[in-house]
Amino acid sequence: MIAAVPSATLLGVTGQPVTVEVHSGVGVPGFQIVGSPDAACRESRDRVRAALLSSGLNWPNRRITVNLAPSGVRKAGAGLDLAIAIALLVADEQLPPETVERYAFVGELGLDGSLRGMPGVAPMVACRSDRIAVVPSDAYEQATAIGAVDVRCASNLVEVVSALAGAPWPDPPPRAVAGDDLPPPDLADVRGQPDARLALELAAAGGHHLLLVGPPGAGKTMLAQRLPGLLPSLDPVAALEATMVYSAAGVPVPGGGVVRQPMFRAPHHSSSMIAIVGGGSTALRPGEASLAHGSITMMSHEDTQLRPLG
Repeated sequence: MIAAVPSATLLGVTGQPVTVEVHSGVGVPGFQIVGSPDAACRESRDRVRAALLSSGLNWPNRRITVNLAPSGVRKAGAGLDLAIAIALLVADEQLPPETVERYAFVGELGLDGSLRGMPGVAPMVACRSDRIAVVPSDAYEQATAIGAVDVRCASNLVEVVSALAGAPWPDPPPRAVAGDDLPPPDLADVRGQPDARLALELAAAGGHHLLLVGPPGAGKTMLAQRLPGLLPSLDPVAALEATMVYSAAGVPVPGGGVVRQPMFRAPHHSSSMIAIVGGGSTALRPGEASLAHGSITMMSHEDTQLRPLG
């Protein structure tokens, strides 16, 4: 039997729709994944098998082929584990096909059947807005950050299978209240430095770049850290874009699951070009330039102690 289950993978900072197709047929028992999976994705064979057996579900003693469509797009990470497990259960007739028609599944499986979050949940869910997204409970806030997608969550594979069979979906975890995080450093804490304080205020008001020059210990970094506190909250579009970037990079977001306030980024002076602009060999990852979207970036120069801010 053949089953197809919608899912998604991460491509840079955007989600790429993926359809997990599973064929269960006669032949020498085995499990093969095709469709340009990376090493972590290919290893889902062992995670899915252990998760099914640990959850009291049957592992079919048949020839199983998993195709990740479209095959020309490289699939990275373990976010397809849950979709592969559900498609396998449908192909083995342990779940009726009609129970998964409205859903898209994103999540990593543990060997005990638990569901784990992973980087990029928000953009992956966003590209599947036509379906009800099923995600791990610890990724619920990220998944609901975009606001326009219906989301269900579960903490393990048994809860997902039970809900698809007709049981109620588990309640989502308590949502962190926005503002629970520590406030940014306040410029009111600074005593003296009138010229530097005025420069910060002008840069914040006009959106200007700023160059802070002085010997070590003069207060350049201290002042730069207080610049975000002078800026207004991000508008909804910028907040959503910043949240997508942070989710794709696996960087924790503030309470509430959305980056609403400008953040402060201070990459080390020895950071490589890829660390600054993003990239990678096996999977693309956002760099500091992307993480600074709508925020403040401080770059330091080791020899001259010049610290341009912009």
